[in-house]
Amino acid sequence: MDREPLDPARLRAALGGRWAAVDVVDETTSTNADLLAAAARGAADRTLLAAETQVAGRGRFDRVWTSPPGAGLLVSLLVRPATPLVAWGWLPLLAGVALARAVRAEAGIDAVLKWPNDLLTPDGGKLAGILVQAAEGAAVIGIGLNVSTTAAELPVDTASSLALAGAPAVDRTALLAAIASAVDEQVSRWDAAGGDAQACGLLADYTALCDTLGRQVRVSLGGGEVRVSLGGGEVLEGTAEAVADGGGLQVRAGQQTHVVNAGDVEHLRPA
Repeated sequence: MDREPLDPARLRAALGGRWAAVDVVDETTSTNADLLAAAARGAADRTLLAAETQVAGRGRFDRVWTSPPGAGLLVSLLVRPATPLVAWGWLPLLAGVALARAVRAEAGIDAVLKWPNDLLTPDGGKLAGILVQAAEGAAVIGIGLNVSTTAAELPVDTASSLALAGAPAVDRTALLAAIASAVDEQVSRWDAAGGDAQACGLLADYTALCDTLGRQVRVSLGGGEVRVSLGGGEVLEGTAEAVADGGGLQVRAGQQTHVVNAGDVEHLRPA
């Protein structure tokens, strides 16, 4: 399949002077790993690196993320928030809001979010994953988004792409510019509010886009079931009620409410 490559010059022009560095490479091991190394060398706030393909891309819990060359967007965004580190748990959710808004605007797909870091089609197919890693006063936001990926190219049958979801031909360069601009805007608003997710509107924005809330869910961590101390070690399964302080997920299991700060969520039935 003939796929149009990203256009670095057009991307830089679209982003203007807000980004200190914008680079596109044909291949790398991992854009996140590259920018984490760059952070250690003092890379500037608002550094963007995209790759047409990755040979060792990773998601959360060290899972492999694969995509055929030119079929998706594989990008990492380095930011240096002024917000105290204690509030950085909001960054995956912030990135999710930015990604969902950009996809809705550029691809016309009513994408929704699955807590904490997945972008889904309206019927639940996974379009994208987000991985946020911190190092040297910087946060690296990694995004892997399936754009023109065909059904035969998808690694699992629960995944999807913008094309399979019905989007017309998507200009990947314009979409990437929209994503970076949305991340920039969200981080700026969040920073201006001192990391207060309610004051800057992030909590309301995420809640409106989050398809997890109101559902029966099963939460797992690192491939195993989450066991919660308050309930005597039982598997955590219940109703996802709200996004808690710090960006965690509030889950009611029986008469108890628990806050999950990290883990995988399985949607058990529609909201």
